[in-house]
Amino acid sequence: MKYDLEKILPHNHPMILIDDIKEINIDERYLIAEVVISEDKVFFDKSINGVPYLSGIEYMAQTIGCYAFYRAQRTEPKLGFLLGTRSYKNNIEKFENGKTYSIKVSEIYGDSELVSFDCLIYNECEECARAVINAYQPENAEEYLKNGF
Repeated sequence: MKYDLEKILPHNHPMILIDDIKEINIDERYLIAEVVISEDKVFFDKSINGVPYLSGIEYMAQTIGCYAFYRAQRTEPKLGFLLGTRSYKNNIEKFENGKTYSIKVSEIYGDSELVSFDCLIYNECEECARAVINAYQPENAEEYLKNGF
């Protein structure tokens, strides 16, 4: 099954960076998404034949957005804000052209608006990046944008 990420995330292509959702388990509080690196990706850099490793934070954030959509049982995407990350660690120099990466986000703490996630990006069995990300999804998120947040 291929998910329509434009109906899940508050982005349009080409800014939807992940390709699909592979597994959702709200009871166990995690979601796994996938991205296949190719030259048509918005942050693809031909000089390194891949995507810079820092893009992993946005892969994680968009996977969190998918989780939030399903956790709240929404019918439309909702804005959320990445508040920060502690200790983004990567074991790669780039996300390599032609490789498929899985992004797993696991909720470790959450209330109705503020949530922390343990995030992991891996290729097959190799850990590529890891971070703890804090996100905020207030009920009135659109008001923050109107007021110049």
